[in-house]
Amino acid sequence: MKRKTVEYGKYGYIFLTPFFLVFLVFQLYPLIYTFYLSFVEYRMSQGSWTDPSFCGFDNFLKVLTARDFKTNKDIWFNTIPMNTIKNTIIIWIINFIPQILLSLLLAAWFTDTVVKLKGQGAFKVMMFLPNIITASSIAVLFYNLFGNQGPITLALRHIGIIGDTYSFLESKVATISLIGFMQFWMWYGNTMIVLIAGILGINPSLYEAAMVDGANGKQQFFSITLPLLKPIIQFTLVTSAIGGLQMYDIPSLFNVNNGIGLPDRVSHTVTMMIREVAFSQNPDYGYAAAISVVLFLCTLAISLVFFALTKDREPKQKHAVTR
Repeated sequence: MKRKTVEYGKYGYIFLTPFFLVFLVFQLYPLIYTFYLSFVEYRMSQGSWTDPSFCGFDNFLKVLTARDFKTNKDIWFNTIPMNTIKNTIIIWIINFIPQILLSLLLAAWFTDTVVKLKGQGAFKVMMFLPNIITASSIAVLFYNLFGNQGPITLALRHIGIIGDTYSFLESKVATISLIGFMQFWMWYGNTMIVLIAGILGINPSLYEAAMVDGANGKQQFFSITLPLLKPIIQFTLVTSAIGGLQMYDIPSLFNVNNGIGLPDRVSHTVTMMIREVAFSQNPDYGYAAAISVVLFLCTLAISLVFFALTKDREPKQKHAVTR
């Protein structure tokens, strides 16, 4: 008699069904249509829409190249869309590196069985709280705090740290740093909770065996926690890249003029550029779609790099030397 076994795999597909239904109904067609628009000329000219016509890679060349009228030569990767992608990547790096490092440190601290920090729940709530606040509220708050007459600006001028004429909103470095800090402050608590969940899923007997063998906390972290936490770190890296390269709300509300990131477009992100092209007085849907596809390719490339860096590698086997 064969024993009856319960197949739990089917329940995973059942729970995934709503996502695939929503994706097929609401997201698949816009995704395909965006790729289609990137290869056609479809824009408004003199108050009327032109008929969509195939233009090949003209929209992508418009994204990637610009004509230098002094030398009458094409300059690659120095266009406004490519500069907005560079701005987005720089802001994302400023936000992401301290976010993942601090989240890892806090996750290891909160889950350390030796430290046994008291009041962990209160600390976790306070650190996760910025993630609950809407991004628009955070952008408006920091804009008022660091404005020319903001309390932090006036306090720093009074102390003498900055000059009387210094303005955070007119400084490129200060603007990018503040946007990166807002993104970091808003999301590090969420990353910390994800990493804590991953650490708690590691078998405690591994740490017990390591302590019996005399391993200290540092050795346990680098030899047990980090290797077994690699899938969670991989998930965090990829989702952070996807979300970070699509940032829109904070940069579009912090320091802008008519939807343009100030100063001198340094805080103008790629999603802001897509909105500028697609919803201007003379919208160009083909051009906007090409920018979207380039952003997709950049996100895909960064995600593939993260997958390559965090994948498990089998140790090289040394072949025995025979004489």
